[in-house]
Amino acid sequence: MKDEPAPLLELAGARAAYGPIEVLRGVDLRVEAGSVVALLGPNGGGKSTTMKVCAGLLPLTGGELRLAGRRVNGLAAEDAARLGVCSIPEGRGIFPNLTVRENLWVATRTGTRLRDMEEAAYTRFPMLGERRDQLAGSLSGGQQQMLALSRALGTAPAILLLDELSMGLAPMIVTQMYDTVAQLVAEGLSVLVAEQFARAVLPIADTAALMLNGRVVSVGTPGEIEDHLSSGYLGG
Repeated sequence: MKDEPAPLLELAGARAAYGPIEVLRGVDLRVEAGSVVALLGPNGGGKSTTMKVCAGLLPLTGGELRLAGRRVNGLAAEDAARLGVCSIPEGRGIFPNLTVRENLWVATRTGTRLRDMEEAAYTRFPMLGERRDQLAGSLSGGQQQMLALSRALGTAPAILLLDELSMGLAPMIVTQMYDTVAQLVAEGLSVLVAEQFARAVLPIADTAALMLNGRVVSVGTPGEIEDHLSSGYLGG
């Protein structure tokens, strides 16, 4: 009997803090290759802190962070990126005073050619091609999220960390963005998405995990989680 492959990303008993305030209190979470895991819960539950730990932006104070079965506690963000972990933080993480094209150029430091990055971005999101010389800060919220996603994909990540993808976006744009994420997963990408508004992401998720007060309190299929959660937890 062959051993099952290790999860692409895993937290085991993960603890993290901001100074003396402990935020993560023993988090267990797995992202299998080629899957979408939705990390759900209200604001203040620890979702964004979990994403920062996975991206190498916040060190663990206990437990383990593993990539493909390898313990990587203390991993720096740039090292995480080199290992294929790419993060789009809450607030999108673009450079508002640079043009669309310049934002893509900044992402080429990982070795991707600008021409290739532009071609991929403008093919996936033609609207960005029409605005390539426009300052990113003057784009709509949806267009900024498209740009952030294009910058991330230009690094050819193995796993994408999305923190509150729907924030500030119209429902139609949210649906479009998650449809794009679903296409990327079909092409082989793995995704961990933290989302307050569960119904935005549940249609494309393989697994859903509810986080409350710094702990993952329930894990299951989207249907199982939706059946057992109140509308107050699910949001929108």
